[in-house]
Amino acid sequence: MRFERLLSVAASVVKSALLSLPPKLRGEATDCRIEFCEMDALIDFDEDLDPDLLGLFEGNARCDPLPEAPDEMPRIRLFLDNLWDDCAGDLQTYRHEVRITFLHELGHYLGLDEDQVAELGLA
Repeated sequence: MRFERLLSVAASVVKSALLSLPPKLRGEATDCRIEFCEMDALIDFDEDLDPDLLGLFEGNARCDPLPEAPDEMPRIRLFLDNLWDDCAGDLQTYRHEVRITFLHELGHYLGLDEDQVAELGLA
């Protein structure tokens, strides 16, 4: 599937996920930038990235001090090509995985560690 279509579907899923959050969490979530990326395009620029990542939270979490530098600004990256490949080309599964991956990374932004995120069923 073309990236533009993957992007359109993913953006719709993330918007729906945000709208389903309680108002307080939704307000906090809007402070975190969300980027839709292709891992294939980034791996040559950032060799530290695991080529199989589905999503990544970077920067300061909500509970951390305010960022002092631009690279500390919070952002969630969703790697749409990896998500699509992981779903073996099934659109319904892709939608589900985009939602779970987004909420997983949002959990990190909100200050949850891997175990806490897993306890919420977002692993």
